[in-house]
Amino acid sequence: MKSMTAGLLAASAIVLALPATAQAQSGAQSCDRDCLIALADSYAQALIDDEPGAVRWAPGAVVMENLAPSSAGAGAFDTITGDGEDNYAIHVPDPVSQQVGLLKMMVEGDAPVLVGIRLKLDASGAISEAEHLVARNLTEGQLANLQSPRVQIMMPVPEAYADSRARLLWLGRAYYDALDLNNSRLTVMADDCVRHENGYQTARNSFTRPGQVFSDSEFAYLGGLGCAAQMDTNMWEYIDTIENRRVDIVDPVTGLVWGMSHFHHAMDKDHTPLLGVPWFESRDMSRFNAFDMPAIHIYKVWGGAIHEIEALGLVMPYQSEHSFSD
Repeated sequence: MKSMTAGLLAASAIVLALPATAQAQSGAQSCDRDCLIALADSYAQALIDDEPGAVRWAPGAVVMENLAPSSAGAGAFDTITGDGEDNYAIHVPDPVSQQVGLLKMMVEGDAPVLVGIRLKLDASGAISEAEHLVARNLTEGQLANLQSPRVQIMMPVPEAYADSRARLLWLGRAYYDALDLNNSRLTVMADDCVRHENGYQTARNSFTRPGQVFSDSEFAYLGGLGCAAQMDTNMWEYIDTIENRRVDIVDPVTGLVWGMSHFHHAMDKDHTPLLGVPWFESRDMSRFNAFDMPAIHIYKVWGGAIHEIEALGLVMPYQSEHSFSD
């Protein structure tokens, strides 16, 4: 780790280069939307430069990475070496909760990685919580969808279609109920809802995909359904529980909701039944071992419904401990 002195010098240069709203974080009680976006970008640059002093930390700040306790200057500060060559970055700033989420392509060594970052500020504007999820070993197929965010996700929501903060939070939280209970009617997903996970498109694919190899033919069919239709087939029944659900970051300007959670999968059934799928009565799950998946979901909401989902998930040992708390 580079010296803290060098980090503080770098911090001075960064603060001078940031807009006034971003500078406000150093002493103001609240960081506005532009300030939070600038903070997230400065934090990502601090990871690249291995300069934790480039951002201001609260006393006793908690840092977690891939579920493990870390610290300012460790973990991703040591391993992240560059910015992604693409333009893939999704910000979800929330001045109300004084938090910001950033999903961004970065470089670790020579390898592209998808990094999720959540930052929370204390009353003085210093970082009190920093949480990283780093998805590695991305394939060409995944990277093809991680060149830039989908246009629809980044577009501001017209006033006539904008939803209240309470509605945005409810839709994000209700999605986990719908997924856990295999019932799409517990939330609201539009017919055009498309989901990407670590770059893979996992909903509303073409039913005929030349050259695509699937581990099971059931999933080839199910992957062509929309977000809601998939849930109602019972295809996610192998999910035992979704714990540590944290949905309290929303950006009404873009209609984005940031959710974090922890999935448990015992994988103790060789087959799970499917409903309403003419060609398949069940899905073979016998080859899968038990695992957990800490995850980030970003929901694009407008007109009272979820239209896009962008997710990051990590395969971790079964019954791993949660990061932070429920």
